[in-house]
Amino acid sequence: MTTTVTQGRGALTGIAFKVASVLIFLVMSSLLKASGDIPAGELVFFRSFFGVFPVVAFLAWRGDLRDGLKSNNVGSQIWRGLVGTVSMGLGFFALTRLPLPEAVTINYATPLIIVILSAVFLHEVVRVYRWTAVIIGLGGVVIIAWPQLTLFRSPGGADSGAAIGVVSAILAAGMGAVAQLLVRTLIKTERSATIVLYFLLSSSLISLVSIPFGWMMPSPLTAACLVGAGFAGGIAQILLTESYRHAELSVVAPFEYSSLVFSVIIGFVFFGDVPDWFMLVGGVIVVSSGLFIIYREHRLGLDRPKVREVVTPQG
Repeated sequence: MTTTVTQGRGALTGIAFKVASVLIFLVMSSLLKASGDIPAGELVFFRSFFGVFPVVAFLAWRGDLRDGLKSNNVGSQIWRGLVGTVSMGLGFFALTRLPLPEAVTINYATPLIIVILSAVFLHEVVRVYRWTAVIIGLGGVVIIAWPQLTLFRSPGGADSGAAIGVVSAILAAGMGAVAQLLVRTLIKTERSATIVLYFLLSSSLISLVSIPFGWMMPSPLTAACLVGAGFAGGIAQILLTESYRHAELSVVAPFEYSSLVFSVIIGFVFFGDVPDWFMLVGGVIVVSSGLFIIYREHRLGLDRPKVREVVTPQG
């Protein structure tokens, strides 16, 4: 009885950390969106550079800072940083061109694309249920994007900025999926803290390459938003890591989709974004597909020990 209560409390704590991280990541996105026409590369720099400070402070408080700086695979860390930075830049650009709920929801395509890439490049076995969920989920992304990307509109009927934003958001999801696959390989030899810290440091440096393409001198209010976004991103990353410390991934992962509800509320209250039926219907489809994939992963994870128990004695 005592063990069950402890595990239950641990799960609730993990869920609380996860939901808090989702909210603060949305605060970060909202602050970046509120910064106006700041170039995407500059947004990446502020988010990454100022995100380092809370992460370093947290690692120092836990006494893990020295270990966090030790990497066994610097080359792979740089590649992960490059891919992740491009994904972040595309995502931030989309954020400046799309309503907050749409930008957030299209990003849900990332786990769907991970399934495809895992099957193609890592030769993971993907059964018909997950393939079906992926196809349906990507159909939901098409529904969300359709009003901006339809080819049958009149030349003056479509918002070209929104269309470019949708394309950027989809590309960001694809690059984000590649980055997650790189993290899968890194996690075999690197600590989680090391991966996070190296990513923030590398993306801060890589984003400086975009300076010649035109950075802007932000106003004091905009600079405060950018710095605040960086700190919010760092804090949210810490909370996300802590959520996995207290509960299993399959328990906390579904709460990622609570950001859809929060983003609709924040978008409406602060930016006047009113979601249309395309976004709502497509969002429900994408979220449902993602939740089903999480459920299947959880069920397969439960079944694997059973398979080993049967097969091992026979071997």
